[in-house]
Amino acid sequence: MNQLLLVEDTPSLQMIYASVLRKAGFDALTADTAHQGLTIFKSDSPPVALLDLMLPDRDGLELMEDCLRLRPDTKFIVITANGSINKAVRAMRAGAFEFLVKPFDEQRLLGAVANAFASLTPDTPASPVTKSSGFGQMVGSSAGMQAIYQKIESVSGSMASVFISGESGTGKELCAQAIHDLSSRANGPFVPLNCGAIPADLLESEVFGHLKGSFSGAIADKPGAATMANGGTLFLDEICEMDMNLQTKLLRFLQTSTIQPVGATRPQKVDARILCATNRDPLEQVRTGHFREDLYYRLHVVPIHMPPLRNRGKDVVEIAQNAIVTFSHQEGKSFRSLSLATEKLFLRLAWPGNVRQLLNTLWNAIVLYDGDEITPEMLNLDNNLDPTVPQNAAEPARRHGVQSLLGLTLAEIEKRVIEAAIERSDGSVTEAAKMLNIAPSTIYRKRDGWENTDT
Repeated sequence: MNQLLLVEDTPSLQMIYASVLRKAGFDALTADTAHQGLTIFKSDSPPVALLDLMLPDRDGLELMEDCLRLRPDTKFIVITANGSINKAVRAMRAGAFEFLVKPFDEQRLLGAVANAFASLTPDTPASPVTKSSGFGQMVGSSAGMQAIYQKIESVSGSMASVFISGESGTGKELCAQAIHDLSSRANGPFVPLNCGAIPADLLESEVFGHLKGSFSGAIADKPGAATMANGGTLFLDEICEMDMNLQTKLLRFLQTSTIQPVGATRPQKVDARILCATNRDPLEQVRTGHFREDLYYRLHVVPIHMPPLRNRGKDVVEIAQNAIVTFSHQEGKSFRSLSLATEKLFLRLAWPGNVRQLLNTLWNAIVLYDGDEITPEMLNLDNNLDPTVPQNAAEPARRHGVQSLLGLTLAEIEKRVIEAAIERSDGSVTEAAKMLNIAPSTIYRKRDGWENTDT
């Protein structure tokens, strides 16, 4: 069944969209208003709907929500003007499948509609994720990770941008890879690029490519990551490290699906889905002027936050057991599991380096030792992870810390505590707020007050 509903109040655009869709073999039912669209939706129950969010008689977002209440499995592709990206983001979070920003070309329209129909599985409804040990290459069955697996399944069929956040070592690239592997682009390339590992003056060439002779050392044409991801997925890791000028060009790429290699005089079309990640607080980067607000809203359509390992409970044991099998096979060792003492130890540790630190710790032990079980004595733990230090050994330091605060006003103490929490969270206001059990807006408000006092 290829029937769809098109709700567009501009006659000329409705005619163009409907013509393109019908030529491609889709049965387009058209409506000029929200009222007419809801009537058609109730009578014909189309599985896919194209919906302009700006309608004369009613807000398009409200119409979509009403329709989804009637039929939750409908795939809505929302249409919005360039200046209303925020509304499209709200629509995605309310259940939209995809969004298109005017003006868009014929291929973009047909691609979105084709993806929507491809994601429909009426004969075999998707069963909920119940994996006990992981998803894709990710391992862990905690409630937090199960929620992430569900979200990955939901967004994989869309072309919407996904913004993955989380501390270093939490598995952001594995999350991006899982989204790609479940998408209709799985047969296309998955191209990861770490924006923080490339010098700023070379990053544009790495992303968009360059022509021979375009700069000193450009001895041959070089395709960029965007071109190599054509037909697949481009994953931009540590995107908050990207230079502001390059952010402007990335925004243009997202809006037009075209790139212009360094030294080229004409743009070229590229069909790539964008996934990105950062270990920073992206809203804080916007607030401080290090990340474009319009680019943030264009990328931050579907956010996924990877939790730190210390908040994942027994996942640390599942990950360790899985890694032991892999590393032992690679190194020709006979390890099979963790000892009970090691399991208890791993559950107590904070793991500031997250999964990456856990894996490095295990690999070190497997390379240096052999046996059936990994015991605590085999582990080369960082000093800040060593739990063998008696609990009362830290008491004098705590008393000294309290003494250092005496004589300060309550406001000064509050300021020191908040600043220490932000520093401990690697500059993330969101993580600092969680640590202090307050809202991020509280920290922003207090910091503004400090700045006004200082000036």
